[in-house]
Amino acid sequence: PASVVVRHGDLRRRLLLQLPIQVVLRVFELANNIVIKTTMCRNPDLLQQQPPPSKAGSSTTTTHYFSLKEVAQHNVPEDAWCSVHGSVLNITEFAKRHPGGDLILLAAGKDATTLVETYHPAGYPAAAISKLEIGRLNNESNSFYSWNESEFYSVLKQRVVQRLKDRKLTRRGSTEIQIKALLILFGFWYSLYKMYTTSFGVGACWWTMVMGVFAHFVGTCIQHDGNHGAFSQQKWLNKVAGWTLDMIGASGFTWEIQHMLGHHPYTNLLDVKEANEKLKGTMSSSSSSDPATSLKDQESDPDVFSSFPLMRMHPHQSPAWYHAYQHFYAPFLFAFMTIAKVLQQDFEIVFSGKLYHIDAMCRYGSKLNVARFWIMKVITTLYMVGIPCYCHGIGRGLFLFVLGHFTCGEVLATMFIVNHVIEGVSYLKKNDDDKDDDKASTSTQQRQEKVPQTFQGVTPMKSLSSEKGVPLNDWAAVQCQTSVNWSPGSWFWNHVSGGLSHQIEHHLFPSLCHTHYVYIQDVVESTCHEYGVPYQSEPSLYVAYGKMMSHLRDMGQPQPAETDAAALPSAVKAKSE
Repeated sequence: PASVVVRHGDLRRRLLLQLPIQVVLRVFELANNIVIKTTMCRNPDLLQQQPPPSKAGSSTTTTHYFSLKEVAQHNVPEDAWCSVHGSVLNITEFAKRHPGGDLILLAAGKDATTLVETYHPAGYPAAAISKLEIGRLNNESNSFYSWNESEFYSVLKQRVVQRLKDRKLTRRGSTEIQIKALLILFGFWYSLYKMYTTSFGVGACWWTMVMGVFAHFVGTCIQHDGNHGAFSQQKWLNKVAGWTLDMIGASGFTWEIQHMLGHHPYTNLLDVKEANEKLKGTMSSSSSSDPATSLKDQESDPDVFSSFPLMRMHPHQSPAWYHAYQHFYAPFLFAFMTIAKVLQQDFEIVFSGKLYHIDAMCRYGSKLNVARFWIMKVITTLYMVGIPCYCHGIGRGLFLFVLGHFTCGEVLATMFIVNHVIEGVSYLKKNDDDKDDDKASTSTQQRQEKVPQTFQGVTPMKSLSSEKGVPLNDWAAVQCQTSVNWSPGSWFWNHVSGGLSHQIEHHLFPSLCHTHYVYIQDVVESTCHEYGVPYQSEPSLYVAYGKMMSHLRDMGQPQPAETDAAALPSAVKAKSE
């Protein structure tokens, strides 16, 4: 019959259309196998570390144990392992179908417990973890943090997720942030165009500074959410939003390494041993001769030691004579924040494959990512440096380039540093040779060292009464003790700052779009009070900035003797409230 002939013709056409697609997929599969085999040939030790494949439905119960060093060697997109709560996972294939895109590859070669917990506020299926599990970690963890010893974080996540449901909000961004992003991008490109076309002088300098402010907004309001996977429900749109950091001259990959693998999980935590190595020059971020990167403790916040010795931003760092004046010269150094990253740090990492103690091969181990890095550097240099020099002359063009970066750096530092370096905030340290190497110390004494303390030696959480039993080193509680809000609950300042004004909420829920923080702020604050966890906030950016400068002045002096928090309950309570 004619209908059968038509259906037969349709089927033939569909098969013909699918044929080239199948060919392309097969080519990609073969190329991927070649890359993996090449990686194995270059690293023959990896072949010996692969556990025997387990068959579905097999009754074999043999558990394979791995060291952190072995996990760290599987640190590239083509061969990615990680650990989560002691389970060793092979995420190489899963990364291709991960709902959050290749964000999961940041975990390659690392302990990803914090990443998994913070990026899945609604929880994650245990069955999915079991399918990826290839073994267990040896009992060698020396983490500062406590997980699963308190219900504080799990209860907080449940309440925040419920608040979003009540307001009919998705976890990631929607129309609100997308419209905001379009306005910011228009402002950036329009001010850049006006900088080209306005005669050199006050006009060109003014538009350059406006461009610098909009570049700051690109960083805090678009790429920040994009690289956190919070800009959109669409993976590709998150990638595009994250790419806007490359658009303004910096590398989004470098930002991910420092911000998401260093600062976020380990806020204000200083690994004393590695900080001392950096100070002695044995752990340069640009040195590729250090073979022990995979052995280094990843729990250390690069934001608190990267400015040392120019600035002292952690109590354990030894003060120099010039630190007594750091509150005077700090605003000048803040202006160098972005230009130093664009002209120095980005290149150091792409050449060395690491940022201080943090292995960066999860991103720069991909040739495609490295190609993106260099292509974007060339393109941005063309329109950020080349065209201004063509329009205004080389000297004036370079001046405008530096002026734009100084403006961007100053505004960004003003918004950001007040959140973690300010009166009342707590600091942490680990691997202190003077204490941790004491063979006679007991496990109880070692646990007591894992206590967040302010510059004055006070632990505010000790003075807050609660029967909930939240450990002082509970990860979520530590985030609340090391972060400070300003203008909490303000829709306006939340938008202006890209959510930085709600820093506590952001650190606890980095996968939430920043436009949502204002709606969950009261939930977070009330839950903290219920569980006896500090929640510090300042009424305005002006007040927070003043306290930050005052704190920098105090940090320029030797640390005072430790104070028993129980002796000052009223003062501590007033500070935390």
